[in-house]
Amino acid sequence: MKYYLIAGEASGDLHGSNLMKAIKKNDPDAEFRYLGGDLMQLQGGSLLKHFREMPSMGFDVLMHLRTVLKNMKSCKLDILQWQPDVLILIDYAGFNLRIAKFAHKNKIKVFYYISPKVWAWHESRVKKLKLYIDKLFVIFPFEIEYFRKFQIEAEYFGNPLIDSTNDFKFRKEEFKSFKENNKLDNRPILALLPGSRKGEINRILPVMIKAVKDLKEFQILIAGSQAIKEKLYNKIIKNNDIKIVFGQTYNLVSHARLAVVTSGTATLETALLKTPEVVVFKTTLINYLIGKSLVKIHFFSLVNLIKNREVVKEFLQLNLLRKIKTEVEKLLHDNDYRQSMLKDFDEIESMLGQPGVSDRIAKRMTGLLKTELK
Repeated sequence: MKYYLIAGEASGDLHGSNLMKAIKKNDPDAEFRYLGGDLMQLQGGSLLKHFREMPSMGFDVLMHLRTVLKNMKSCKLDILQWQPDVLILIDYAGFNLRIAKFAHKNKIKVFYYISPKVWAWHESRVKKLKLYIDKLFVIFPFEIEYFRKFQIEAEYFGNPLIDSTNDFKFRKEEFKSFKENNKLDNRPILALLPGSRKGEINRILPVMIKAVKDLKEFQILIAGSQAIKEKLYNKIIKNNDIKIVFGQTYNLVSHARLAVVTSGTATLETALLKTPEVVVFKTTLINYLIGKSLVKIHFFSLVNLIKNREVVKEFLQLNLLRKIKTEVEKLLHDNDYRQSMLKDFDEIESMLGQPGVSDRIAKRMTGLLKTELK
């Protein structure tokens, strides 16, 4: 069968690649075409557009509107020409919901994998999910009841990050090798995860660096995104004794004493790798003011959302420097505090299902295509 996937971000590329790998086990004749990234390319098929060429679909989408519309047009034309058996949409709601409407209109089956976070904001999108999606696959247990309120029977098979982090544990690089391969010294590591898009890196990384640069007893490493050029990081680092590590985020986080993490998928990955963290987020002032009036949830980090209480400190927009400094000091020196956080991380891991999530989802998808939705 022919599978068309759309992932507009690094996290979607990760989940998409694992799903493609699992689909091939259930459908040896699977053909893939996609918008995604390097990890999806490793699974074969053909790439229409790399996610680095797909701007964020947030409040500042107007800044990139021409590119977004161009990408959408080429995607629609490509779908019609290729005529897939199913369109699999991965997160990236602003773009993907428009493509879902188009595909539905053209009688192409649509699976949504990793639902838009309509429970956080933009609940009006639920109506579009109900109208245009043939099957919704969610990755958080609380989403089942949420969507049931709208007569949408979403399916939950666990969180795919369980697969990614579990697989990593079997190939984790020893600290000695990690240190030698990256020309590090023997000091403990403090990791900075500033995100994977230029805008968030420009806004958040300078604050992260200011907050930790005086901790000379640590070697400070930035998890660099391979979609971002090194010169952007160097421009922000300036003369500080800080290194960038590209393509080794899991190894970096797993060897770190703690991590300062931009809100997003990385907050949950860090928790599953059992590294204490502080979560930060900063957007433009206008986006912050708009979002403040629209967002309905008490927390914005996935770790706290899953537990429905504060497990990690999350700092948004204002007074970030002082807040990060204070929390970093506490995580470094208060062992009881660290251990309490790590215990919560263990509980979160148990809540997200057993390994094999991608395999279970792929088996369900291929089964649906062969039977129920034919």
